[in-house]
Amino acid sequence: MSEEHARFAVGQLVQHRLFEYRGVVVDVDATFRGSDEWYAEVARSRPPRDQPWYHVLPHDAVHTTYVAERNLEPDPSDAPIHHPLVDEFFERFEDGRYRRAGLH
Repeated sequence: MSEEHARFAVGQLVQHRLFEYRGVVVDVDATFRGSDEWYAEVARSRPPRDQPWYHVLPHDAVHTTYVAERNLEPDPSDAPIHHPLVDEFFERFEDGRYRRAGLH
């Protein structure tokens, strides 16, 4: 997806509004791309399916999350995320965000 229509970009630090965990965005979907079963079971606040959804690595966790845009806000801490997959997605952390190889 083009990130120009999304509020958050790959590498940006975010915080979940409801569950208050911090994380880093690793991918963006223009609209919800999960199953109806997953949405019914997990997305209990019924966020819109026709707006961006984000794949996030949560801080101090080993799992990933899939979060609707309305449930995220910028993370004000600018501190790195501790997650075992960070190095799989990003080359470095600078100026409060993660950078992919070859991108500035």
